[in-house]
Amino acid sequence: MEFPDAETVDAALPERSFPTFARVSYDPETPELDDVRGAARDAVSSLPLAAVPAGGTVAVAVGSRGIYAVRAIVETVVATLSAAGYSPVVVPAMGSHGGATADGQRRTLAGLGITEESLGRPVDARLETDIVGTTDRGQDVPVATAALESDGVVAINRVKPHTNFSGRVESGLSKLLTVGLGKQAGARAFHEAALTHGYVDTIERTFDVVREHAPVIGGVAVVENFRDRTARVEGVAAADLPGAETRLLERARAHLPTLPVDALDVLVVEEIGKDVSGSGMDTNVIGRYGVVNASDPVTPAVDRIVALGLTEATHGNGHGIGLADLTTTEVAAELDLGRMYTNALTSGSLSRSAIPVALPTERHALRAAIGTIGQYDPEAARIAWLRDTGHLSSFRVSEALVDDVGDAVTVERRERLRFDHGEAAFVPVGGVE
Repeated sequence: MEFPDAETVDAALPERSFPTFARVSYDPETPELDDVRGAARDAVSSLPLAAVPAGGTVAVAVGSRGIYAVRAIVETVVATLSAAGYSPVVVPAMGSHGGATADGQRRTLAGLGITEESLGRPVDARLETDIVGTTDRGQDVPVATAALESDGVVAINRVKPHTNFSGRVESGLSKLLTVGLGKQAGARAFHEAALTHGYVDTIERTFDVVREHAPVIGGVAVVENFRDRTARVEGVAAADLPGAETRLLERARAHLPTLPVDALDVLVVEEIGKDVSGSGMDTNVIGRYGVVNASDPVTPAVDRIVALGLTEATHGNGHGIGLADLTTTEVAAELDLGRMYTNALTSGSLSRSAIPVALPTERHALRAAIGTIGQYDPEAARIAWLRDTGHLSSFRVSEALVDDVGDAVTVERRERLRFDHGEAAFVPVGGVE
């Protein structure tokens, strides 16, 4: 694929001036757990482990989603199970992530600091599954063979609003046990059903089958605060799922990191990646789902999204970049289409792996963003500039937004946008006014 050169793009784009920006800190009140390991021990102890025979194998299902204290929590869960006389084994429960290969899923866990060496226990990353049953709609329900060979399954996952849909159960233990633990086969079967019948309904029907036919004990649910730090760790028995997650989801939604504005002309995101969100960018932050059978959130309403880079940890998996309108040719060249298309074809979210308009430099991409939103006035332009959608404690807003961001936001300094060889950079222009 050949993208147009700078001369071609310059001829099509009028010159535009950019507004002054304010670098701001955003610090709403939010709870934080002091003793994460202690809470994780208590969570394990609250589970009905008596169903597992003495010395029995417990499959600890761990996903690829970003959890702040995931290594500490997994280590504690494994150590607590071992101390209680069980034989834990970690099983990646991440659907098609990691390129849908055993080595890829093992590497994904290693990137989180979860290895056989760090745990002193095995990691069984086999992709093989067995169909344990079908839902009342005829959907096959595959579950990882490694989990079925165990005497009990304990899942670990963060409970949070999902990036594809909303409802009484979203991202959490139930979804990990129905989609992630089904490996690629389970993820594909789930998404095919969900695109037709809806996500919440499909989670609930699929989980009923998993609970009946797999040795699920329960899980350790994690709720994080606005700053993505641990706010709560709680053990939830399988018998209480998925209903028990609704209460935790409400708590998580109250702490959800979102922008303090409802409408933007342009949103600039410096980096996207699977380590930030399964969709590369948190859809609750950008206001776009990009999936079939799910309406976009009402807010925020964003006219143009610009993605300027990929995180190192995403290893070229730019699934979700299709939610942006613009990027650069450098980012396009870094995309690992094999990883992206595996995600897109498994989830059915094809548009998320589409390549947006890719321009030669960041300067061109930003000029195109402000040049395609209608009549443009730099003094009135509503632009937010983020490191990524997972870090909202500090970001930049254009001058027109300063009075709209609320009391929890503090202006640190004014900055001017400049370009060094087409790459964006900010320089201070004075103190806080």
